[in-house]
Amino acid sequence: MVVNEYENRLRILGCLVILIIVILVARVGYLQVYDGEKYARLADGNRIRLIPTMAPRGTFYDRNGNNIVTNRPGFTVSLLPLTGPISPDVISRLSSLLNISEEEIKSKIESHVGFEPIRIKNDVGPEIRTIIAEQKNLYPGVVIEVQAVRDYLYKERGAHVLGYVSEISDSELESKKEQGYKTGDIIGKFGLEKIYDQQLRGSNGGRQVEVDVTGKPVQILGRKDAIAGNDLILTIDWKLQLAAEQAVDAQLKLIGAHAAAAVVMNPQTGEVLALVSRPAFDPNLFVHGISEKDWKTINDNPYFPLDNKAITGEYPPGSTFKIVTGTAALTEGVITPYEQIFDSGTYWLGEKGNADGEALGWLNFSQALAHSDNVYFYELGYRLGVDRLEHYARMFGLGAKTGINLPFESEGLVANKAYKEKVFEEDWYISETLDAAIGQGFNLVTPLQAAMVMGEIAADGRRYQPYLVQRIVGPDGKTIQEFQPKLLSTLEVPSDVIREVQNGLRDVTKIGTAASIFGPNFPIDLAGKTGTAENPQGKDHGWFVAYGPFQNPNIVIAVIVENGGYGSQSAVPIGKKIIEAAFGLNNPVTMPK
Repeated sequence: MVVNEYENRLRILGCLVILIIVILVARVGYLQVYDGEKYARLADGNRIRLIPTMAPRGTFYDRNGNNIVTNRPGFTVSLLPLTGPISPDVISRLSSLLNISEEEIKSKIESHVGFEPIRIKNDVGPEIRTIIAEQKNLYPGVVIEVQAVRDYLYKERGAHVLGYVSEISDSELESKKEQGYKTGDIIGKFGLEKIYDQQLRGSNGGRQVEVDVTGKPVQILGRKDAIAGNDLILTIDWKLQLAAEQAVDAQLKLIGAHAAAAVVMNPQTGEVLALVSRPAFDPNLFVHGISEKDWKTINDNPYFPLDNKAITGEYPPGSTFKIVTGTAALTEGVITPYEQIFDSGTYWLGEKGNADGEALGWLNFSQALAHSDNVYFYELGYRLGVDRLEHYARMFGLGAKTGINLPFESEGLVANKAYKEKVFEEDWYISETLDAAIGQGFNLVTPLQAAMVMGEIAADGRRYQPYLVQRIVGPDGKTIQEFQPKLLSTLEVPSDVIREVQNGLRDVTKIGTAASIFGPNFPIDLAGKTGTAENPQGKDHGWFVAYGPFQNPNIVIAVIVENGGYGSQSAVPIGKKIIEAAFGLNNPVTMPK
């Protein structure tokens, strides 16, 4: 009995041993055959590192092929922790060498994922590169990467169009992780750099490096070249852009003003040929991470250099709005081109009148538009009423974004009863209709919208969406995408009404408020409109809008000078220089080298 029991136990134990052996053999077979490739990859991962190379961003060219944004070689200090964590001593030395806090370096290390280099500081100078190269033993895990650095060749020129790039922020990274963005990436933050960041980024390359057990590179196993981003061919005419900026700068200096904006477009296509905002900034300051001193200089400027006033600045349109009022009145039949209204200097309803109490007597439509007579247009506003004024303003596209391919565009505001009731909880007064008729009161437009309105008259009622990019071109030189003019709407007004408005605007430059600058002998036949926007915060703003040549317009401009006073004195001289440059009437602008 005892012997049998002992034998039974041996059999059971033997079976268990055999079962365990079978299981182990099966597992080994499973790992070798089924999962062998997986674990081979993991083993390789312990000895192979991928060191990426960032792709250079695509470059910018103007419509004539002039390069205006490019890249230059730069050197980045990075950490490559192949064998283990970066020691506190190395972090401390880097902090002192690079003038970066230890907390910032540690934060970059903690947020880092994967085997890519941890980029600590971009575009370092030769003295830092020399120290790291000569003292390698003091900086284990520290490498110098060669990377393309964004270079804005003309500094602040065109800054509000081109934009700038900088290192991705934590909030941006959180929202863009799924799009392939990583810590340390350089992305577009403003302007076209922001709007077309995906197209400009390119495809990163890298080197596959074998390392030994200490993490020291042994050999390069493979290499993938980075593919540069796509280039942008802009609608901007860079010589005209420079001429416009020079004209604005010279006038601001002459009259002691500090802020202005100018827009130049082709009214037949919507192509933006120049766009200026003052004051400006140098985009190169942001590429490496802007210094505290430079940021303070920009941020403390009371005229807000980072605002693109051409598309974000909202101003009362002043007398430039009389284009809308006049179009509405003629279309609705509340006035004929030949009916005369008497201007005694003061409107019969209330105390409103012309600037400086000027009285112009009997005026028809063309005369009133040419001389920007307030009393005449008060009467048109009274006859129309605010609801019809609102309808035509929105028909022109006011009170809404133009759709230009730039970020942060403002909508402006069309004076209307619903707005006042919602915001102020008050009824509408007839005096507010009179203000609206001459572009005051609640009305607000951007300089781009002012150019758009003038462009619609120039293009016989057609409104095209403004745009800044003609083509996107790949690294191989082939066009990837081409942009065509986009017709947004057509004014629902008779063609003879548009002709009456055109003729009145033509008289502005011949015998009206802009005649002292242009006059009947100016080489280009122009239409224009001056404006002075009342500013309760200080000196009035000066406006000028124009187009030419009169018979077949291909240029429309809008200029505003903040606190410039009368538009005929502050904005018209800028407009004249821009027009002269556009038609080659002055000394040609040479491209700086």
